[in-house]
Amino acid sequence: MKKLARQLGIAMLLAAMVIAPFPSIYAASVQPAEGDIQDGNEGLNSVEQILKVNSGYSERTLYSEYVKEYEDASTPHTEIVIEAGNYSLSAGMTPVVEENFEGMPGKSLRTGEEGQVSWEIHVAEGGLYHLSVQYYPVEGKSTDIQRSLLIDGQLPYFEAAFLKFPRVWGNRYEEVKVDNQGNEIRPQQIETPLWRSMTVQDTDGKYSKPYQFYLSAGHHEITLISQREPMMIRELKFYQEPEAPSYKEALAAWQAQGATPAVKQRIELQAENASHKSSPTLYPLTDRSSPAVYPYSPSVVKMNTIGGNNWRLSGQWISWRVEVPENGLYHIGMNAKQNFVRGTYSARKLQIDGIIPFQEVEEIKFKYKDSWRLEVLGEVEEPYLFYLTKGTHELSLEVNLQSMAPLIHEVEQSLLNINALYRKILMITSSSPDAFRDYQLDKKIPGLKESLETERDRLDQVILGLKSMAGQRGDQEALLLTMRDQLEDMLDRPDRIPRQLTSLKTNAGGLGTWMLKAREQPLQLDALYILSPDEKFPDTGRSWAAKAVHELSTFFSSFFIDYNKIGDVTVGKDARSITVWMGAGRDQANTLKAMIDELFTPESGIQVNVELVPMHTLLQATLAGQGPDIAMGVSNDIPVNYAMRNAVKDLTQFGDFKQTAERFRASAMLPYQYEQGVYALPEQQTFSMLFYRKDIMEELKLAVPQTWDEVYSMLSVLSKGHMQFGLPLTLQPQYAGQNIPPNPVYGSLLFQNGGEFYRYGGAESDLDSKIGIEAFKTWTEFYSDYKLDKEFDFANRFRTGEMPIGIADYTMYNQLSVFAPEINGLWEFTTIPGVLGEDGVVHRDTPASGTGLIMLKGIRDDEAGWEFMKWWTSEEIQTRFGREMEGLMGAAARYPTANMAALEQLPWPIQDYRSLSAQLDFVRGVPEVPGGYFTGRHLVNAFYQAVNEDTPAREAIMDYVEYIQDEIALKRKEFGLSNSRDR
Repeated sequence: MKKLARQLGIAMLLAAMVIAPFPSIYAASVQPAEGDIQDGNEGLNSVEQILKVNSGYSERTLYSEYVKEYEDASTPHTEIVIEAGNYSLSAGMTPVVEENFEGMPGKSLRTGEEGQVSWEIHVAEGGLYHLSVQYYPVEGKSTDIQRSLLIDGQLPYFEAAFLKFPRVWGNRYEEVKVDNQGNEIRPQQIETPLWRSMTVQDTDGKYSKPYQFYLSAGHHEITLISQREPMMIRELKFYQEPEAPSYKEALAAWQAQGATPAVKQRIELQAENASHKSSPTLYPLTDRSSPAVYPYSPSVVKMNTIGGNNWRLSGQWISWRVEVPENGLYHIGMNAKQNFVRGTYSARKLQIDGIIPFQEVEEIKFKYKDSWRLEVLGEVEEPYLFYLTKGTHELSLEVNLQSMAPLIHEVEQSLLNINALYRKILMITSSSPDAFRDYQLDKKIPGLKESLETERDRLDQVILGLKSMAGQRGDQEALLLTMRDQLEDMLDRPDRIPRQLTSLKTNAGGLGTWMLKAREQPLQLDALYILSPDEKFPDTGRSWAAKAVHELSTFFSSFFIDYNKIGDVTVGKDARSITVWMGAGRDQANTLKAMIDELFTPESGIQVNVELVPMHTLLQATLAGQGPDIAMGVSNDIPVNYAMRNAVKDLTQFGDFKQTAERFRASAMLPYQYEQGVYALPEQQTFSMLFYRKDIMEELKLAVPQTWDEVYSMLSVLSKGHMQFGLPLTLQPQYAGQNIPPNPVYGSLLFQNGGEFYRYGGAESDLDSKIGIEAFKTWTEFYSDYKLDKEFDFANRFRTGEMPIGIADYTMYNQLSVFAPEINGLWEFTTIPGVLGEDGVVHRDTPASGTGLIMLKGIRDDEAGWEFMKWWTSEEIQTRFGREMEGLMGAAARYPTANMAALEQLPWPIQDYRSLSAQLDFVRGVPEVPGGYFTGRHLVNAFYQAVNEDTPAREAIMDYVEYIQDEIALKRKEFGLSNSRDR
């Protein structure tokens, strides 16, 4: 009867999809369940709340539209200064007024990482104003500060919800340390906070000028809402940002003041010795590609440059402190390399003591060349002259997309419009249109032709702009030309549009890739030179002879260097030492080794040899007796499988194991338990979250589903628009012998209904229980009845809106933050759907996955190994490693630590951390048992048999559970364990 009802429901759904008119997809609405998580703080705390009381996501006002609306408004030259300490209202936080904070006279206001604070102002003359904030980045979680700004309780434009204020960074030590192999160690980056005045501006490279805000004459309320990190504020100032003079005007003004060229002065700054930086990613680098850098070595590591690919994002700056010996006019030059961007240039903005000297250095262009070269600012025949007074000055270079910004903005708008058009076409044709049917899209989609023409013309203008900038055709035009040509073809033959859906989606993804690349302006610097006009710039290491000697020296040195060893290596037979294998990248290994040499070895006296090794070789190395003492980053199945074979140490033998285990949730420890022992400590723990596009959900009038019943209701609405709900893929092994974990959706359905993977303490599979079978049936029906895709690229489909909601591992957050900048602020993640229990609580249980840290049996000094394991998994070290990795590699490298206290200290926006924390309360561990590797493998086999071969779900799972039971019984017998009925 239940099966018949489901079949009738599906038949009605298909009928509705055929006969429903196009606008009907907006008619359905799913209400949130009573168990939905509510924010208890007063005031507006999240961007979502801000937009709900404004125009929403689908009707949001962009800055470009806002400026156009007020393009005829005046720009008053009066200043409106707001003393931060004189705030009028706060909500969700308790601001603290402090006198003379860090040398700043007067009252400053400390604001927290959440909540809001408001000020009352009076505007004498209405018009467009810039906004400057004088702030001090107080200690937080070491990421950029983020605020939203409201004027009279309203968001002026969408971008005002994401205002960022960078922290200030520097090297921990002035002197570079050297390891015992002669290699210089990359200096650790620490915060060096100071008071800064920053004009509020775009940090995504879409707008070249600072933001403007329209204030009418009269009284207004200005509100800052904390989204991330605390900050101290001294004042806010509405004013007009002054325009820099031209070079001729600036030089004439200096000469009128009596400035004359300096004589016999030569100042050389090593770029790696920067005084301040806007990001911890701007650490010193090593370059051994040329003898044109200083210091130079063909064999050992020298920290001799800065920037490179790390210094590529709009708004990133590096500053140097320089002592000028006498007043005068100077030339400025740099030893630079720009071998990153072909066909165009990387641009930098020069400031001296926070001021742009003249317009011509607002965008200094570094064109492509594959080697180091001397860049003198100005014309070849007549370099620019800069007036510097005697004393200390600060010279800074900032990534500036001045010419590129309008083009990036246009491409972003085109991408958003093309994706919206793609979704409209998809709603009519589906993702697999009938090749022989004329869908008459030009009639069913109003304004289709006009939209295609607009986007084609827009891309034409961008292509012309690129040619004008570069003076020639470059690599960056290819993706734009492909998209433009397809739009032209769609205009000529509208009847062929359905056949081009796949290529339209691919080319739209190409536009997104173009945006990512266009925003990147890398540049590597070796040295800066400030010379009097009578001095010559250095030109060493660029001759063919020097290059030949360099190549020969590098070649011979390669025979004597072990590139697998990181940092200090153990010397002396009597020294306490351990060998640690790490399977992550070289950046992670370098960071780990630097932390060991700085913090662990000096305190413990234990030397650690860190080696980079692919972890799938661990088994062969262990069998050959060549394995490490400690292995990091092993998958959850390894510890117990090695424990059965007496290849790893039982950690419960150590006296302080229980205190150490309290750092982690029980769900993280469970996979490492076998019989009475525990054989690993957790490093990382990940789990599923629900990702959704807020703009599309609002467009469809859909609420975020809280239960699986609400998911079923949502699927009917999504199906009418030929959109889909994404469920995690069935994983395939990446190398021979890799274990496949059970599918997280099946695991969630099993746990939420009270089921387990194993019974009798792991002696039998419990997937053949009533709950296990029903969970399997429910899981497979998503694909057999609701036709969800089994294989897909969630990030791409989420980006286009084809899959506006789906369940994925929470580390997908990292990828989307970097991969899809055009939808920043338009998506969010929250807890997964669950089952409403008899207690009235929505049970959102989901299985966890992760990696661990094991101690191999062959270790000679197990106490030393245990000390390292405790140190590595501690709150302080996990927090520091997580922050450093995000600092080195950006948001894409946010570290999913298993340490509960450390996770809280990582730089998550407060609302996102709350969602993570809420889901963490429902995370469950999956035990590892002898023969358990068959569980994930045969769960996938049963899935494909039920979905692809139409085998009844019950029959499919029962068939494969027999294989699982046989393998578990076989392995238990092999390792001398009791049978299931004996337990």
